[in-house]
Amino acid sequence: MSLPPDHLDPLFDRWRAEAPRLAAPLAPEVWRRIRAGRDGREPRGLAAFAAAFARPSFAIAFVSACVLGGLFFAELRVSRLQAERNTQLARSYVRLIDPLLNSLPPAGAKVGTSHR
Repeated sequence: MSLPPDHLDPLFDRWRAEAPRLAAPLAPEVWRRIRAGRDGREPRGLAAFAAAFARPSFAIAFVSACVLGGLFFAELRVSRLQAERNTQLARSYVRLIDPLLNSLPPAGAKVGTSHR
């Protein structure tokens, strides 16, 4: 039993006749390019670094970690400076209240040494 002719057959025949011919078969060229891009080795050195940063999620995580690390170290520095300033203010206040402390050696000097 044969099928009746399809009304799309003439359109397909015309499309095949008008389709551009490729100079070389496309599939072998595509597979050659895929093999050239993936040779089975993991990228090393700068290539691995670039491959990692090519992923947006890693790049965003790295930048976020750098910003948070910078803020953390800035906070450490500011808190250390603030602690030093508070210590200096406390010493100044104690010296202002008790004039006898002015005769004491400065902070950091060895106790029991004579000043000649």
